[in-house]
Amino acid sequence: MSAAPVSSVLAPFRVRSFRFQWTADLTTSWAFEMEALVLGWYILVETGSVEMLALFGALQFMGTLVSPLFGVAGDRVGHRNLLCGMRTLYAVLAATLMALAFAGLLTPVSVLVIVGLFGLVRPSDMAIRYALVAENLTPALLIGGMGILRTTVDTARIAGALLGAGLFAALGMGPVYVVIALLYATGVLLTRQVANTRSAAAAGSVVPPSSWRDLREGLAYVWRTPQLLATMGLAFLVNLTAFPLMNSLQPYVAKEIYHTDQTGLGYMVAGTAFGALLGSIVVSRLGGRTRPGRVMLVACAAWYALLLLYSHLTQPATGIPVLVLAGFVQSLSQVTMATLLLRNAAPQFRGRVMGIRMLAIYGLPIGLLLSGPLIGRFGYPAMATLYCIVGLAFTLFIALRWRVHLWRREAPANLR
Repeated sequence: MSAAPVSSVLAPFRVRSFRFQWTADLTTSWAFEMEALVLGWYILVETGSVEMLALFGALQFMGTLVSPLFGVAGDRVGHRNLLCGMRTLYAVLAATLMALAFAGLLTPVSVLVIVGLFGLVRPSDMAIRYALVAENLTPALLIGGMGILRTTVDTARIAGALLGAGLFAALGMGPVYVVIALLYATGVLLTRQVANTRSAAAAGSVVPPSSWRDLREGLAYVWRTPQLLATMGLAFLVNLTAFPLMNSLQPYVAKEIYHTDQTGLGYMVAGTAFGALLGSIVVSRLGGRTRPGRVMLVACAAWYALLLLYSHLTQPATGIPVLVLAGFVQSLSQVTMATLLLRNAAPQFRGRVMGIRMLAIYGLPIGLLLSGPLIGRFGYPAMATLYCIVGLAFTLFIALRWRVHLWRREAPANLR
């Protein structure tokens, strides 16, 4: 492992495994974003139902229920090996959708079924990639590396959204899925080049322990570590009330409030991602000079404030700049959240802790399923306002309840 200078923003790239992982995560994230935009627009146009759009978004995250088991598996077989298997499944499912599109057999039902299968695995991808990067970088390089790794998601949301929207509008579903399937396959090949490091406990074990016992140990570890428990609570909160407004409901805003097409939706998604990219660059540049606990709390509060403003804007010219700012603070909150968890988790528990972190994403399908009826009854602005007020209130509660562990300068969550 290279001893790169901490002051260099590109120091993590001096580690060979990090270079391959960053490129693999980039191609996979591009495919994720293209697929989400194309299928979300397809479902909305074909069904004309915001409830079906919300169901589509929820199905993508149903696998959060089993994410802790993916964390257990990663600690056992190695996070690199697990990622390779997961990404191979993505490529197979994308090729299936491609074949259905070219054969003229694609329907909303078939899309929802395949998205449901996809959603059993995809929520764990981010957790496993974070655990893998923590294996291959020194603690001094970790927060900078996490910021750089986050750029794979942010740049993918920009390029993937614009490219996906453009190809979909010009060529149709089949050709778009050729590109998506090739991106997934490339991600598999690049992921295989990353070093595979199993935990010492797993490597030295003759008789593998029970997966359920491993999971119970991970849950107990989080429960008795206050800064981890508080961060998990905040992660569930933002997935329940913030991410539905930023991600899965964007097609509805584009079509029903902004009265634009899939190209306009691409600009909205790209604006959010551009702001998030700036946030990731700032975090990677500051590196170890940030206090993750404080930054996480302040950024989450600012995120809700900007979403509250966004929910009452009716024109893309004013809404997209607010989305850029919201994306910026979203990135600050998510990178520092992941760094806090990895820094404060013992190495043998990293996979399980990040798997449990992904379990918090289950708030997203709950928030989406609730949002459909609320929008139908009260309208989008009222629903978004309710979500933002609830989010701000509980962010303040978490900050006060665990202030000793998240806010104090000397707290483990704020160590530089």
